[in-house]
Amino acid sequence: MTNWLDVAHEVAATLRSDAADRDRANQPPTKEVELLRQSGLLNVREWSVQQKIGRIIGAADANVGHLLGYHYLQIWRSGLFDTQFSVQPDQFWAGVSNPLDAALELTPTGSGFTLNGRKTFATGAAVADRLVVSATRTDNGEKLTFLLDGKADGITYLDDWDNIGQRLTASGGVNFENVEVTEILGPQPANEDPRLSLAAIGFQLVLAQIYVALAEGALAEAADYTRTKTRPWFVSGVEAATEDPYIVVAYGEMVSQTKAAGLLADEAARQLWEASELGRHLTPAKRAEVAVVISEAKVVSTKLVNEVTSRIFEQVGARGTAGKYAVDRFWRNARTLTLHDPVVYKAREVGEHFLTGARPAYTGYS
Repeated sequence: MTNWLDVAHEVAATLRSDAADRDRANQPPTKEVELLRQSGLLNVREWSVQQKIGRIIGAADANVGHLLGYHYLQIWRSGLFDTQFSVQPDQFWAGVSNPLDAALELTPTGSGFTLNGRKTFATGAAVADRLVVSATRTDNGEKLTFLLDGKADGITYLDDWDNIGQRLTASGGVNFENVEVTEILGPQPANEDPRLSLAAIGFQLVLAQIYVALAEGALAEAADYTRTKTRPWFVSGVEAATEDPYIVVAYGEMVSQTKAAGLLADEAARQLWEASELGRHLTPAKRAEVAVVISEAKVVSTKLVNEVTSRIFEQVGARGTAGKYAVDRFWRNARTLTLHDPVVYKAREVGEHFLTGARPAYTGYS
């Protein structure tokens, strides 16, 4: 029986070995997805193992951890619909469903629909085999979620992602022109459906896990530099940087905070899985509890990753800022990814629930 965590560590070692070079090259993640495909990690279906794999890969390369986390999520969210669909071995899944960008339209035909429009921020779509897409019907305004072949006729990937971080996630826009749609997963219900609404907070969980992974990766890289290259300050009275009490305390604080954030993210993951397994028995109250703990994880991990990826520079020293080490990629990735949606609104959800028992609203982000 395959030990998927061992496989993940092997893939992570490969990714870590040239992460700085690949970040500078800024190429589409075709080779990275192929590495995931060849390793078999795309086929892992056990939720708890997926969470661990995502953290392992994300610590080595947050770009690939992001892609893999969304891959697992897209398959899971498709299963929230009461519709049969197939998952072929070694296929990479991505999504095109930015909640704030309702630009895709479905026009009914005799055999299904045709899809037209443009979407932005479609992470991983340009290198995906299968796409999970949401669009609005032109005849009655109903919003449907459906599956597409990532290489279907009429799909154009715009390659317009030009941000400071997460540069290898193929997060550019997508244009659809008269694309045939026949594989419908289902409609988004007009009334609040607790189970289908789990997809939105599932994305929030993936982000929290990536934030923790980024902090873990930044600490590992910085610590390796500190052990082998950082020189102690001349008035410290010690011979090695690893004996400097200020450096030691800094690592102690950051490691403790990162571990705590990881435990909270894992607890949120456990609760989300249990909620999804309840099916139609999931109540709005239980759904709210899960949403709040995921928001807690998001608040804590956001603050953590932005602090850790900045603070590590103080532990590596001025020489550690050399371009060949690319320590800045951790900060750039964290700063970019944590702006996905305003974390202050996650803190508000937690605070309101704590003070008044209010439940987070059902939106594309909560």
